[in-house]
Amino acid sequence: MNVSGASVSDTVPAPHETRDIVLPNHDSHVAQIAVDIGGSLAKIVYFTSSPDRKGGRLHFKKFETEQMDEFMDFIKILVKDAKARLPTGTELVLKATGGGAYMYYDRMQASLPGVNIQKEDEMECLITGLNFFITEIPYEVFIYNEQESDPMRFEEKTKAIYPYLLVNIGSGVSLLKVTGPNEFTRVSGTSLGGGTLWGLMSLLTGAQSFDEMLEMSKTGDNKNIDLLVGDIYGSDYSKLGLKASRIASSFGKVFKKGVRHTKDSFSPNDIAKSLLFMVSNNIGQIAYLNAEQHHLERIYFGGFFIRGHSITMNTLSYAIDFWSKGKMKALFLRHEGHLGATGAFLKHRPIHNARHSISFSENFRPDPAVSPSNVYHVIENTNLELRSDKGIE
Repeated sequence: MNVSGASVSDTVPAPHETRDIVLPNHDSHVAQIAVDIGGSLAKIVYFTSSPDRKGGRLHFKKFETEQMDEFMDFIKILVKDAKARLPTGTELVLKATGGGAYMYYDRMQASLPGVNIQKEDEMECLITGLNFFITEIPYEVFIYNEQESDPMRFEEKTKAIYPYLLVNIGSGVSLLKVTGPNEFTRVSGTSLGGGTLWGLMSLLTGAQSFDEMLEMSKTGDNKNIDLLVGDIYGSDYSKLGLKASRIASSFGKVFKKGVRHTKDSFSPNDIAKSLLFMVSNNIGQIAYLNAEQHHLERIYFGGFFIRGHSITMNTLSYAIDFWSKGKMKALFLRHEGHLGATGAFLKHRPIHNARHSISFSENFRPDPAVSPSNVYHVIENTNLELRSDKGIE
């Protein structure tokens, strides 16, 4: 793949979908499709050539893993289209990673005759995908802080990307210490991840999808569910640096002796907000503790758990900043959920690239009157051209 001049597409995506990556200088045939099948979501990355000029686009698609019939139907369409475009005799490859690469391998083989299905290591693909987005894609990595006038600020690109910690939040959570292009160690993990949030919200709120759960949390008030420091002390606990609004016990207000509560006793939106804080705070603290132990200051959060959700990003950012006393950064990615599938896609052929010499530290300033707490979706749904005006070397 020739990724020189790569950029995020200025085409507005469908709701809850991810922007394409434009590859203006790639001019050879692409004979691979990549999938990353996890416990909750199945992701697809594929390339289409521009019909009227050089180059093309990387596309990103996702399905809930329980919708495997729809997922396989979509893959079949991609395979049929690819075979029609490739030169006669070209072998079409499906790169597969994630646990589903093994669980659904036989099914994929039976459904895709003539396609060479190759399994790739999940963790290697995550790192390969992340490194691609960090080093090659302008306006990809950002920090998020709602206390700032411009909550979303893009990171300045640097060649010195190592070492770092990748916190990949899928159904569960894996924490990877990365010290070089092919040098990484899984240093920790937790079973309390996106699947935990999804499962508990399904039981307690009746929400039918992850995106619906996140929408519910936006209008919820966790103070009706969680026991706060102020509920115990009546004010801040200044000696320990704990604000009155800090959660002392998740769901701590639910139990009252002699009172029998049910889920209907509380607002589903309040429950959603409390659950989101509970899981996000736990992940943030585990991330900090591992980064501290391994002397790492840059922490990337990947996986579809975040989904550009402002409350989740702000919670993780606050946790990292609070526990590290400002020494560490929580870093987010616009293609967070497609790291593994992208890495698998790039495994097929080596990358031909050109290093950028431009800075991406500019701030994006959305109109706060439009959506002050939903900055990510503002930027994803604007027609703003997201390429640098300085060009690519």
